[in-house]
Amino acid sequence: MYKFIVFFAVTFLLLKEAASQVQYPYPLKYVNLVIESRQVQMAYMDVRPPDSTTKKTVLLLHGKNFNGYYWKGVIPLLTAAGYRVIIPDQVGWGKSDRSNLHYSFHLLANNTKLLLQSEGVNKVVVLGHSMGGMLAIRFALMFPQLTEKLILENPIGLEDYKTFVPYQTIDSLIKKEQSATYESYKKYQQSYYPIWQPQYEQYVAAQTADLRRADIDSIAYVNAITYQMIYEQPVCYELDRISVPTLLVIGQADRTVVGKDKLSDTDKKIYGNYPLLGKLARQKIKGSVLKPLDAVGHIPHIQDLDLFWAAITDWIK
Repeated sequence: MYKFIVFFAVTFLLLKEAASQVQYPYPLKYVNLVIESRQVQMAYMDVRPPDSTTKKTVLLLHGKNFNGYYWKGVIPLLTAAGYRVIIPDQVGWGKSDRSNLHYSFHLLANNTKLLLQSEGVNKVVVLGHSMGGMLAIRFALMFPQLTEKLILENPIGLEDYKTFVPYQTIDSLIKKEQSATYESYKKYQQSYYPIWQPQYEQYVAAQTADLRRADIDSIAYVNAITYQMIYEQPVCYELDRISVPTLLVIGQADRTVVGKDKLSDTDKKIYGNYPLLGKLARQKIKGSVLKPLDAVGHIPHIQDLDLFWAAITDWIK
């Protein structure tokens, strides 16, 4: 009984601390969308450079287990360099509505286009990380006229998960999401880095904020259906169709696979090989540039912000 009380108290303190760390670094704005006959709000940050001169607009697209908060280190570097930065929380994530919809990368890309139109933006440099990389690819394929350049930071989807990861039903995925805890989120995020550091805890906190929401069941459903979206909607077969200048920034220590816990130990050694996947993607994307980052895991812009910035800054210019 005593151990249970201690565990409960520690968990409560972790959640309380989490709540104090998820204040977004810049004010939020909202765009109203109509999706499947529903009114849906999409949250985003729109951060402009200190002076009135804007060189370009950079669009930052977050990964599945994140939201706009985790770009907080990248945003001031971009604005200091004279770029306007737009950072959406995709519908289904973060501060945006968690509506039960037919989620697809096409839908998310179209939502993002509508957001940009609402701000009068007609050209962007698109930077997508992880699942945001899959979305960035779909966005560039659907709207090449809006995409000036494309930066893919350790994108998932460079291989077709459904060809080697066992299928899971939506019901089983929902149950898994409903059983999520602070520790399960942290354990998953620990796989993103070669060595875990205390400063990474805040990103677990940002994800854990969902556990305290009144609409947690809806969130579990959205998390499950968007896992299935990744599983069922590969982009790897269309890389040769990308027509915009593309930079691949690939942490060489990354071994991320969506559904990795369902793989055998042998398959875990075969798939998620980012050094190889990055090279294959560079071969498929015409004229693309590959910048490998040694000893860096799944999230270069958090693990080594200086190294990540050095990899992209001249290329954006």
